[in-house]
Amino acid sequence: MTRVDFYILPDTTLEARLGFACRLAETIARKGYRLHLHAEDEAMARDLDDRLWTFRPDAYLPHALVDSNLLGSEMASGVPVTIGWEGPPAPELAVQAMLNLHPGIPEWFSRFERVAEIINQHQDVLTAKRECWQTYKQRGYPVKAHQLRG
Repeated sequence: MTRVDFYILPDTTLEARLGFACRLAETIARKGYRLHLHAEDEAMARDLDDRLWTFRPDAYLPHALVDSNLLGSEMASGVPVTIGWEGPPAPELAVQAMLNLHPGIPEWFSRFERVAEIINQHQDVLTAKRECWQTYKQRGYPVKAHQLRG
């Protein structure tokens, strides 16, 4: 059964949320998981793509931006992290974890061993992710909160 972790940030900005997403993606990939970052839209996906090149000056997290035309691409199969906004990563990519930055829960979330959700103190994010928390719990998924300090 999919395990769901909520990371609760003290910050209110999208900048802080996406910065933490990059650091968490690096940690997840370093633990040996193949990861899919599910963005809210194409603009967020492209922003994440740029950030993963620059979030740390001393490291690079190999990744590929994918859309419905690229899901089976050779580039996506050769990196530990994919970023998308439309549908799930192709099954042949054998992705084990998803970092969900979309306000809702994608219907295909249960194909992953782990799902991470990031909450910051922006009212829209709080409202959307409270609903996600309740949905996961109502469906019987194990959910854990990680309260982060500033």
